[in-house]
This record gives sequence, structure tokens and C-alpha cells, in this order.
Amino acid sequence: MIEVSHVIREFGTFRAVNDVSFSIPTGQIVGLLGPNGAGKTTTMRMITGFLAPTAGTILIDGTDISTAPVESKRKIGYMPESAPLYSDMIVEDYLKYVAEMQGKNPDEKIPELCKECGLKEVMHKNISELSRGNRQRVALAHALMNDPEILILDEPTSGLDPNQVEDVRNIIREIGKTRTVIVSTHILSEVETLCSRVIIISAGKVVADSPTTELKERFGHEISIKLTAGGGSFEQISQALSTIPGIASVTASAPDALISGNEQTTGLLVSVNGTSEVRPAIFKKLAESGFVLYEMNVQKNSLEDVFHALTSANFSNKGEAEK
Repeated sequence: MIEVSHVIREFGTFRAVNDVSFSIPTGQIVGLLGPNGAGKTTTMRMITGFLAPTAGTILIDGTDISTAPVESKRKIGYMPESAPLYSDMIVEDYLKYVAEMQGKNPDEKIPELCKECGLKEVMHKNISELSRGNRQRVALAHALMNDPEILILDEPTSGLDPNQVEDVRNIIREIGKTRTVIVSTHILSEVETLCSRVIIISAGKVVADSPTTELKERFGHEISIKLTAGGGSFEQISQALSTIPGIASVTASAPDALISGNEQTTGLLVSVNGTSEVRPAIFKKLAESGFVLYEMNVQKNSLEDVFHALTSANFSNKGEAEK
């Protein structure tokens, strides 16, 4: 189990991580998200013991990593975004070196990791000759060498082609059945596919911590409706729609380019409270107001929409209270 409590990390006068707290029980695959410079990589480096927090505590299975770093690090496997592999070594020799360095029996561990990480075809190749995907597999085998209870992966599929991405995701799914896994990535579809929980950090603070399946409902609006209408300006149509119960907001959107005719059209995106059914009311209101409805499509809110809302400059600290 990982327990991060009121952690702060400062670099001179700059506070990269500002009072971050969360706990992760054994057996969860958690997505750690945030824009560039948000503090997520710094947070991961503190959890792994690469950096010491300026303030706060990090416990690994109840042990403070600051006071017992060796004991804590034995429980952690870490794969940074750019894995520092020795490119002039053969894959098998490299893994033997890692095994011996960590006090493991190479004859037992390497065949096991070779199978788990799909390295059979490249064991006798030089690391410098490997594709990006196979280098990631070698780095993952390195991170798993000490049988860690906790695995921390920073951008594990960055730069991979679609086939390689799916292969690495399948490996992570299997690993996550028996270990705690933290995945940091900018690929939001990957988080939806892999992670049971999402933690979003913005400007050094946690702005969301929620099960993946509940995130869209708890932060932002679960459903939006895209409209293309005519017979009035955006302001006129928006004002009419805003009076309908269940509609949270109306914003401008690009109208459907395929709609023909000389009629000037307006695109609108209607955010709906919860799962309220407002389409009949929209149709009736537009007709009563003399507007023309050309198009009405329901859109499910995406994780990308939620991420943008939570990490935009206009977002308040509303999300922090929703745990």
C-alpha cells in the first residue's frame, strides 16, 4: 500500500508539488494524469525515493521511505519514460547483470521475465538494435526483476506503434492482477482501458481522485448534445435553450458543414445535468421560438473533456473536495 500525506516538493522558490495526499491499496491499477509541469513526475520520483519531499510523508506498506529507504525501495519497481538501458549489451547479458546486482538467481528469473514480457525473440540481440517497443519490454523486465509489490510506469507506451501499444497494455493488465501499478501517461484512452482509478494533478495539487467509471459523472457533465440550428443568432438560441430544466450550460460549437442552403446556421453544445432527457424539450422550445433545428446528436462526455476542464486555468479547486 502507498500512502502519500501532505507532500510538498520545492526547487528553490518554485513549489512543484503542493500538499498532495492520496493512498493506493494493493491490487489497483491507477492512472496518474496531469499536464506537462503539473508535478506528476516529481510525485512519482518521490514515491520511488529518487527525490526527498520538502515536507510531508510517504509510506510504503507502513514504512516511511525517508527513514527506511532500502527496505521501502525493495518493494518498488520503476520504469522511467526514457529507460536508462546499456545499449551496448546483449539483452540476455543485461538481464543477467540486473539479476545479479539485485541478488536474484538469473537462471530462475530471466526465463520467467522473458515469458512475462515477451522477450524470447530478442534475447540474443544487442539493445541498441531493438525497436522502441522491445526496449520498453526490456525496461519493464528490469523493473520487475526484484518481484516488486508496487510498479510505477512513466509513459510506458510513449513512441510505440499501435501493435506495440496493445502488447504493452496486455502485459500491464497481467501484472496488475497481482501488483499495485501506477501508470503516468498523456494517452487518456490508455487510462480508460487500463486503470480502475484516476488521480489528476494540476499545478502541483490533486484536483480529482475518482474511480475511472465515475470520473465523467463526478467532474463535469456526463452527456452533451450537439445542435445545429437556424433562424437566429447564437445569443438568441442560447437564451431560449437556457430556460429548459436539466440544461446546465450552452456553449458555441461549429455547425454541421454538410447542411446546405442559404440559411445561416449556428452550432451549439448543450451540457446536461446528469442523464436528464431534454431532447423533446429542446425540439419544442426551438419550434415555439421560431428557430429551425437541423441537427441534434447526443455525445458522451470523454475523459479528455474532463481532463481539460479540471486542468484549465479557469478551474477552481472544486474538484479537490470531491473524493
